[in-house]
Parts: sequence; C-alpha cells; structure tokens
Amino acid sequence: MKILIATDWYKPIVNGVVTSVTNLERELLAKGHDVRILTLSNSLHSRKEGNVYYIKSVSADKLYPGARASIYLFGELYDEILKWAPDIIHTQAEFTTFIFAKRIVKALGIPHVHTYHTVYEDYTHYFSINEQIGKKTVAYLSRRLLDALDEVIVPTAKVKRLLEGYGVIPRISVIPSGIRLDSFYQKTNDLEQKELKSHLGIAPDKKVLVYVGRLAKEKNLDELLDYYKRLDRNDTVLLITGIGPYRSRLEELVDAMELTDRVIFVGLVEPSTLHKYYKLGDIFVSCSTSETQGLTYIEALACGVPPICRRDLALEGVINDGINGYQYDTFEEFKSRVEELLSDETKRTEMSGRAVENSLGYSTGIFADSVEELYSRVLNKHNDIADKKEGRLSSLRRGLRLRRHS
Repeated sequence: MKILIATDWYKPIVNGVVTSVTNLERELLAKGHDVRILTLSNSLHSRKEGNVYYIKSVSADKLYPGARASIYLFGELYDEILKWAPDIIHTQAEFTTFIFAKRIVKALGIPHVHTYHTVYEDYTHYFSINEQIGKKTVAYLSRRLLDALDEVIVPTAKVKRLLEGYGVIPRISVIPSGIRLDSFYQKTNDLEQKELKSHLGIAPDKKVLVYVGRLAKEKNLDELLDYYKRLDRNDTVLLITGIGPYRSRLEELVDAMELTDRVIFVGLVEPSTLHKYYKLGDIFVSCSTSETQGLTYIEALACGVPPICRRDLALEGVINDGINGYQYDTFEEFKSRVEELLSDETKRTEMSGRAVENSLGYSTGIFADSVEELYSRVLNKHNDIADKKEGRLSSLRRGLRLRRHS
C-alpha cells in the first residue's frame, strides 16, 4: 500500500503522538509498504527530506506551547503528493495537517482514517476560561471533525467510550499504540547504575521514585509534588525526567516546598539511554488522569519498575492492582502503596517480574499488524462502495441509452 501519515507533531519533538507515528512508520516500511509523512516545517520554508513533506508554518504558542499552524498546501509538494497518489491517508492530529488531509482525500477520492490521541477535555485550560463550555466545545468539534471519516482509531476503551458519548458516527477501533520494547528490556549492571546515581547526585542508600513524561499542567505534577512532600520520606528522592512548558513552575513549587535536595529534574534524555533512568527507580509514579494510553506506564513495566498511578480508565488492563503495580484514588492510598513496596523488597521484586511479562503485548510489531489489517479492511470497503456506485452509474447510462434509442 501507499500510505500517507499526516501529523502536526513529528521528530525532533518528543511526545506520545510522535512516538506512535515513528513506530508505525518504521514497522510499515519494514513490511514493504510505501510510507510518507506530511507534517509541519519549523520555519516559513517548505521542503521535502527523504519520505517526509514539511509544509511551512508559523508558531501557534498562544494555543498550545510548541504548536505550529499553517494554511499553505500548494505548489510542488502538493502536486507531488497527488502524483504519487496514496491509497489511504492516516491522520494523527486534528488541526493543520487534518485540513491538508481532507483536501487530498477530496482530490483523490481515497479513504481517510484517523487516530484520536488526545482527550481534549483535559486541555480546556489552554483555550477556554470555563471548563463546562470547553468540554461542550470539544464534544461538538470532535463530532464535526470525525463524522466524515472512514474509521477512527483510539488507543484505549476509555477514549472509545468518550467518543461514543460525543455521538461520533464512524466505526471506532481500539488499537493500543506500540512501543519499541527492546531497549527497555536491556540489562543494566550495578556499576552503571551506581555511576548514574552518582552523576545525578543521588546517594547510594536512597530509594528512588521516578516520573518520566512531558512536563505540562495537564499531567497533574503539582499533585505529585504535594503527595511526595506529604510522604515525609527523607530516605527517598523524586527523579523527574522529561521536558515541557511547565518545568519553571514546577521548579518554583519545589523551591517553595523546600524539596530542592530531594527532587531532581533530569531534563531531556536520549531515547537510547532512557531505560537506565527508569531502572534507577524503585517505583514509577504519576498523578495524571489526562492520558489516552500512557506509553510511559508501559515503558516502566517493560523496565520492571512497578507503577503507582492515579486511577484512570486508560490504565484498564495495563496496571493491575497488586499484580504489576497499583492505582490509587487518595493520598492515603498513595502513601500506603509506596511504603508497602519500599519496605517489602520481596513483593517489589515479584511485582517487577510480572510487570515485564505484562508489557509484552504492547510491541510495535503487534501494533503495526493491527493497523495494517484495519487499512486493508477500510480499503476493501471503500473499493466495494466505489464498485457498486460505478455499477449503478453504468446501469443508469445503459438505461438512458435504451430510452434514447426507443
């Protein structure tokens, strides 16, 4: 198949959408498909590099930190896409490149599938001063955008239920985004871990709670810091790994809470070494409820680090209480679970082994197999409809000819 993947977010940006897109791209290419990417340039210049079309764009920071937007899809790159003539378009964002994709779909008469990655209800603070109005706006716009599509992909049943509640009409398929698990299964020896701890300024006897992810308001990191402060465990450190627009605010909170000696901001980590930072953790922690899937939870499982995370429908079947980690609703539950795992090394080790086992079902290969099967089904349905339409037109033309002759 010739597959065009359209996304507002692409490398070198680091987030869950980019991870999903690049993993899908790589696996589909390995299967022999002709895959190209349509995304936004970080400047006012359009270009093509390899299999990627970069369309010139401007900053849209006022809508969301780091976002970009464009109304330009003309000229040579657009003509080249039409000449290449993809069989199907798979969009990964609901903004600029979604609009571009609709134009290409109309020009070529091809099917359009879309992955709905983001629960925008949790992002209303970026665009609406009223939460209820913001949620109603999200429901209306999501329905308007998605109703004309051939099929919608969501990473969890949580998102499927959400879209069904909005009244979205197209078929909705649950396909968890895959992760390149090999790097997270890599072994790390004691010397490497001791050296990394020393480099980060963590004393050898300290227990480590680790968070990995984007530093943004919707990740509820304020609560994580509050809970960590209330734990009152001087034998621990909180390792925060990642970058994002909320970092400066978090650093201010850490200073105000007098936690600067126990909270460490790592910043951006090379993907090839990320597993080492996970494995410094005795426990993976998160207070987020804005996840559509939460790839970092699965990465933590693959690294054998039991998660303790706020209860969320997105984690159904991912974090199983008492088996590979815990979900909690209150600070009291959070504290109880943290203290349990930090004091019972046998239980933590058993849970670590089950965590690794449970991560096996989220490989990029399984992910790509499922998406490839969906593409084939959508294309077959699209072609059947086209054949029937052509058949009806042929019958109509034959009828008109007979009437003229008679």
